[in-house]
Amino acid sequence: MHPMLTIAVRAARAAGQTIMRAYTELDRIEVDAKGVNDFVTSVDKEAEAAIIYQIRKSYPDHSIVGEENGENRGTNQDYLWIVDPLDGTNNFVNGVPHFAVSIAMQYKGKTEVAVVYDPVRDELFSAVRGKGAKLNDFRIRVNNVSDLGASLVATGFPFKARQHTETYMKLFGETFSLCADLRRAGSAALDLAYVAAGRVDAFFELGLKPWDIAAGDLIVREAGGTVTDFSGGHNYLLSGNIVAGAPKATSLLVKRFRPLLSDALK
Repeated sequence: MHPMLTIAVRAARAAGQTIMRAYTELDRIEVDAKGVNDFVTSVDKEAEAAIIYQIRKSYPDHSIVGEENGENRGTNQDYLWIVDPLDGTNNFVNGVPHFAVSIAMQYKGKTEVAVVYDPVRDELFSAVRGKGAKLNDFRIRVNNVSDLGASLVATGFPFKARQHTETYMKLFGETFSLCADLRRAGSAALDLAYVAAGRVDAFFELGLKPWDIAAGDLIVREAGGTVTDFSGGHNYLLSGNIVAGAPKATSLLVKRFRPLLSDALK
């Protein structure tokens, strides 16, 4: 196993233990608002601290950027860990058992290692650049779909970026007319992992942050999938606007999305 993947897995499982202990006592969790429809719990912070501790034990000089604590630059800035300790916080605080830990490691701007861990199901999705993607110890591949007619597509609503609601609803309507069914489960990290594992055929969302998608991005690509922004480019980590899936499914969605995009999303 890649040594940094070993640390990422150890960190994800440590965070998962913290999350699941708290999940049995939801009434004791402190919830604060970071912004409009954007919540953070004491568990997010504890889980992120557990991840940072594991990384720092082995790589004290690496840089880390996390959803809760922002950027913590180390002396070696070639290595950057991108951490979301609890993707799906709204699900978690409401007792919906669908959330994940997401950890990616970049070297000189390229993602080399990725882990998405679902502590409820004990499912560990992982990838190393050039080495393929796995679910636990088994290799995974995206579905080989050539059209969207029988496909299952995942999405996420722009509840933190409601200025895009009108455009998003056009994209949703277009997708609904093309595919067999749509799913909105509430964790972008798991949506991407499910694309990689062939559980859904494609995924799209807008207004995401790098820590939401950095790990899932590599896992999808290493599983044979394609990841783009809404215009078919590769600016999704910066824009937060992402389409991912089997190559043909992704290209079909992007083609149908282009005429519907507002100027702000082009």
